[in-house]
Amino acid sequence: MEEEVTMLQIQDALVSLDIVERFFICDLDKCLGECCIEGDAGAPITEEEYETLKRILPEVWDELLPKAQEVIKEKGVGYIDEEGDLVTQIVDGKNCVFSCYGKNGMCYCAIEKLYREGKIDFYKPISCHLYPLRLKEYPTFTAVNFHRWKICKCAEVLGRKEGVRAYQFLKEPLIRRFGAEWYAELEEACKLYLEEYGD
Repeated sequence: MEEEVTMLQIQDALVSLDIVERFFICDLDKCLGECCIEGDAGAPITEEEYETLKRILPEVWDELLPKAQEVIKEKGVGYIDEEGDLVTQIVDGKNCVFSCYGKNGMCYCAIEKLYREGKIDFYKPISCHLYPLRLKEYPTFTAVNFHRWKICKCAEVLGRKEGVRAYQFLKEPLIRRFGAEWYAELEEACKLYLEEYGD
């Protein structure tokens, strides 16, 4: 009897099959960047990213909402949440302090905006870049899971329409986090899995 595949092991990472089975392309025109707004905590950040956020704060400052500026002055750019994780500071119990809004109500990341304009050297926290993937670090491996959330349903619809799987859409952040060699192994594993089990 053939053993059932429940996840993919790529080097020292265990990857959820959602990354290959699910179609995904962020559809910002529909969701308006809701993932930067809704939630009970800020975006997970590393200690290094925390220091980077403090370093680039002067450049980002004028892009931030007045209320976010107040929160940062009082509490800083990050905090430890209820689960003991270091996360970005939030406004009104939900919005990331680095969230801003365009004229059409679309939420955007002030950090990413300035990076794309060539004004800072930091794209944004890797947890934001990887979303809807969530990483969990263990002593001997990293778990890579797909966060299922109703606000991303439109992204799954668009991904299916365009024939783009989650691992394909997230190529850039996955390479940023794990490296090109790791991603090449993931890509090959996904192709083999789809040949065997794909729809």
